[in-house]
Amino acid sequence: MRIVLARHGEPALSRKINLPPKGYLSWWAQYEEGSLKAGQTPPSDLVSIAQAADIIIASTRPRAIESAQAVCDGRAFSSDALFIEAPLPPPPFPSIVRMSPRHWGFLSRFWWWFFNNHAGQESRAEATVRAAEAARQLSEMGDQGRNVLVVAHGFFNEMIGLELKRLGWKLVKDQGYNYWAQKHFVRRKA
Repeated sequence: MRIVLARHGEPALSRKINLPPKGYLSWWAQYEEGSLKAGQTPPSDLVSIAQAADIIIASTRPRAIESAQAVCDGRAFSSDALFIEAPLPPPPFPSIVRMSPRHWGFLSRFWWWFFNNHAGQESRAEATVRAAEAARQLSEMGDQGRNVLVVAHGFFNEMIGLELKRLGWKLVKDQGYNYWAQKHFVRRKA
């Protein structure tokens, strides 16, 4: 059996701007509630995986739900807030610092991961507990003989993947962090 963690498609919100920290905070809030960029087609291999999956779960964020709808082509799936992305509050930099959302995202994740900068949102420790619970649930589904597809978010998928490895699952395919990218896990043989 296989567990596949897929990242959502490309969001509509542009990253071609430079923002101060508070501007990035607003941008991220819009990103979290935003839709997919129009005209996307999911990769055919991901559509095939959805067709073969016994269980399909999406994060509750619009971009994940819309991505799941695109790969499921009318097939039912569930959505669960357990799979939402870990937060990305910007580091406490002065307002004179301006960067693109891509650079803010990298620095925000670094600060969140290494310096516990969570600005009252979910901390790394809390997100790790959530990722462990998500991995436990997915592992149980896989151990019941079900193929599982999760359509969620890049970094949190990585956190779930680390927990799946701790539970005895092996990463056999990793397409990185691009939109629509997949991570495939199978049970390690004893």
